[in-house]
Amino acid sequence: MDIIIRNSAGVPIYEQILRQIQGQILSGELREGEALPSMRLLAKELRVSVITTKRAYEELEREGFLVTVPGKGCFVAEQNRELRREAVLCQVEEHLAKAVEAAAAGGVTQAEVQEILETLYQENKEE
Repeated sequence: MDIIIRNSAGVPIYEQILRQIQGQILSGELREGEALPSMRLLAKELRVSVITTKRAYEELEREGFLVTVPGKGCFVAEQNRELRREAVLCQVEEHLAKAVEAAAAGGVTQAEVQEILETLYQENKEE
């Protein structure tokens, strides 16, 4: 499982972990029933606090992406891909609505926002 943490991202580390695992599940890179590393092992590999990985795993479980089996660990939950994709689209829409609101308040044009979005997509692909 590849997870890249960027300290300069301005996004909390737990959220970076959460988003990347969520993306790997939605893309099929992580399959239903597949075991995830323990919270301690992932924390050690990423050099972050166990509390950080615990928070990411708990949030993923709340959202239905993971299931925890006591004594065995965390596993990718059975997915209804369409429902999961819809949930992600709703989150994206909420974030974009805030971005558009901030842009409008600051006099940033739609073309400038689109350029920023394209740049962010390119940076994300390169990682």
